[in-house]
Amino acid sequence: MQFAKRLQPLQSNVFADMDRAKAKARAAGQEIIDLSLGSSDLPTSTHIIDAIAQSLSDQSTHGYLLFHGTQAFRQAAANWYTQKYGIPVDPETEVLPLIGSQEGTAHLPLAVLNPGDFALLLDPGYPSHAGGVYLAGGQIYPMPIRAENGFLPVFEEIPLPVLQESRMMVLSYPHNPTTAIAPLSFFQSAVAFCQQHNLVLVHDFPYADLVFEDVAVPSILQADPDKSVSIEFFTMSKSYNMGGFRIGYAIGNAQLIRALRQVKAAIDFNQYGGILNGAIAALNGPQEGVKAAVETFRQRRDTFVKALHRIGWEVPTPGATMYVWAKLPQLWANDSIGFCSQLVETTGVAASPGAGFGKSGEGYVRFALVQDPAILQTAVERASLFLRK
Repeated sequence: MQFAKRLQPLQSNVFADMDRAKAKARAAGQEIIDLSLGSSDLPTSTHIIDAIAQSLSDQSTHGYLLFHGTQAFRQAAANWYTQKYGIPVDPETEVLPLIGSQEGTAHLPLAVLNPGDFALLLDPGYPSHAGGVYLAGGQIYPMPIRAENGFLPVFEEIPLPVLQESRMMVLSYPHNPTTAIAPLSFFQSAVAFCQQHNLVLVHDFPYADLVFEDVAVPSILQADPDKSVSIEFFTMSKSYNMGGFRIGYAIGNAQLIRALRQVKAAIDFNQYGGILNGAIAALNGPQEGVKAAVETFRQRRDTFVKALHRIGWEVPTPGATMYVWAKLPQLWANDSIGFCSQLVETTGVAASPGAGFGKSGEGYVRFALVQDPAILQTAVERASLFLRK
């Protein structure tokens, strides 16, 4: 049996690799503390669950849901965005429901790239950004992001021949995995760069609310209020703890929204209508659940970072996201995959190797703060024993 060549770059995935390593350790009797996957362990707010539950007995929600049936959700998303960022949004032409933001980043390349075209991606970056480019037959130019540059790309380093064949740039701040925050001035320079070189500017924005410090976390559309080249992807998974419900949305340039809608129409309909009703309740309703989630992850961050510092592992305190991006000790500086494999095998603590997010992620490891503080402290204690050995 023969398969398409486009599957070849997809053979390895950081989450799938760690899933196998966790299964092996569990089979050997290890008690797993899973810090490898950024899936919130916090409950979805009651008023959201109630809206979904009430929909179950509504027979009108049981059929296929086409685009025009999502109008109420699109209006709620547009209102939420305008209230938060001050940019007007047309819910008819500038909003599109998605099955999580990952659907958007994976499918948009199908609408933008021809085979052989380049996409400019952050390195390290979220794996689905690359996967969508490969499925579209595109090429990837990795933009290295380094600690000395605040984990922001340097556009001047992109070779001119690559730029001439590039069609899109993908950014994502607050950044997974590095936790970096980008200022509005950076986004303004990115918009100007993409306008100059006729690039689509994609911003994956799942951590818009998971911010701990008193700093502004801008939307890309604040730098491109006319939506000339930009599209932004949002998810309900992080702010509202709705990861399993698979609901997100895109806001941006009307032509890009229409093109992505055409791709989506060939692949799927929308989610069950009751899930959209829950998302409307989330966006329109009380935001105390979001504030509580931020405070929970702030406490976990402080606990975990202080514990690492106590064992001599110096890491910066992240200002956003649900992760800690830790530079590995020198012994493991060139083998983050080996470090994570042996760590889970010998201690049961599962983390994500930096190399799984791109070549420039080598030498780092990402810990997801998806356990209670006491368990996070236990994880650090186990890691300390591993490092001493």
